[in-house]
Amino acid sequence: MARSPTQSGQDIQLTGRRIFVVEDEYFLADDIGKAFRALGAEVAGPAGDLEDALKILHDGGVLDAAVLDVNIRNDMIFPIARELRARGVPFVFTTGYDKITVGPEFQDVPLLEKPIDVVVMAQKLAALMAGPSI
Repeated sequence: MARSPTQSGQDIQLTGRRIFVVEDEYFLADDIGKAFRALGAEVAGPAGDLEDALKILHDGGVLDAAVLDVNIRNDMIFPIARELRARGVPFVFTTGYDKITVGPEFQDVPLLEKPIDVVVMAQKLAALMAGPSI
């Protein structure tokens, strides 16, 4: 069971941010959406398949960050990840597999294994959106 974002004791800033969620597990997608909304974010999606993800990606709305399930209904999420990277949108991958090879192209992307701790996920996204610390 996921921790509530208010249980973390840390101030996670997602207020005013639009977070794109691509996740095919309904209850996990719902938990992520609720947690991000509780932290003040707007949630784009969640999208449960690549077709819906592409529609959201091309809807003209600004995306500040994304959560991408690596394997979405037996399709790999990498085309979406490439487009987000080209736009400069930070993202994290999630996976239900013990080990996943994302290849050298995405070795720098945080990979969170399921079950997901949504507080840790929100912290990682907030840090990615804040940019590198000097």
